[in-house]
Amino acid sequence: MLDIKIEKTKNPKAKPTGPLGFGKIFTDHMFIMNYTEGKGWHDARIIPFGNLEFSPASMVFHYGQEMFEGLKAYRGDDGNTYLFRPDMNAKRTNATNDRLCIPNLPEEDFVQAVKAIVKTDEDWVPTEKGTSLYVRPFIIATDDFLGVAPSKTYLFIIILSPSGAYYASGLEPVDIWIEDDYVRAVKGGMGFAKTGGNYAASLAAQVKAHDAGYSQVLWLDGVERKYIEEVGAMNIFFKIDGEIVTPMLNGSILPGITRDSVLTLCRDWGYKVSERKISVDELIEAQKSGKLEEVFGTGTAAVISPVGKLRYKDDVMTIGDGSIGEVSQRLYDTVTGIQTGKLEDKFNWRQTVK
Repeated sequence: MLDIKIEKTKNPKAKPTGPLGFGKIFTDHMFIMNYTEGKGWHDARIIPFGNLEFSPASMVFHYGQEMFEGLKAYRGDDGNTYLFRPDMNAKRTNATNDRLCIPNLPEEDFVQAVKAIVKTDEDWVPTEKGTSLYVRPFIIATDDFLGVAPSKTYLFIIILSPSGAYYASGLEPVDIWIEDDYVRAVKGGMGFAKTGGNYAASLAAQVKAHDAGYSQVLWLDGVERKYIEEVGAMNIFFKIDGEIVTPMLNGSILPGITRDSVLTLCRDWGYKVSERKISVDELIEAQKSGKLEEVFGTGTAAVISPVGKLRYKDDVMTIGDGSIGEVSQRLYDTVTGIQTGKLEDKFNWRQTVK
């Protein structure tokens, strides 16, 4: 168990008023813990939010040895503050750490640190419908050494951001661009890891999609360039002739926690659910035959994001009548209901911040 020292700010910031946006506002405090080779993780502390000072030679700037996570804290109608499956974020942290040669962080320490910083800034958890306190844990390599090797020192940091909907349109269906030029990840690479390099690799296609009027990029596999993988900020699901289909995890797709929750719920509700390869050609054929009934993304930031339109080369596919589908709406209502304590938590996903 961590011995976390807490230093409260002497200059608390005014709480935000009006629309929050996403990831633009930060709370009064942050969590920091050091790692030193031979000593392990040490000096856990919560201090006032502020700038960090590093050597320009710090390895994170030159070789990209860093990882991050994302989860949310929610204010329930009962006044409690809840987290949604933080143990899964802890497990995924270490899966990413293993790939990037970053020392493992004990899962119980990760969860304790998240709860401690959220409790410290609990009065920042917004209460309006659809809002939450976004939690961003991350680890960076800090050795001041210009050489390609694992760092011997690291910082584990958690910052918090009161946020509204990830998409300004809320639950309005988004339009998705299926990328046919750039590749984000391949099996054997880092596609399954939560690391900044994956997101940097997606920016060129993201800009291209935005310029064409689309909200997000849907990636194809990097070898055959024909199988659906994931969207830049979320996993992707399809309802085809009554069946819920999502690409199987293959080493180049992020194992999303909301993805796992949606699979569990859909199976519990009795849907036929498949995790398998799905080609873009199969998708086009399903749309032309009227069997493509719903498309939606899943992720911590957006929770459930219905898709109204898909574009692949010269094909523009409108999904259903372009509005949110029945399954998408039910999933959103159920996941957010569990997260905020409105609905029964039969899977024990919700944890109270105490």
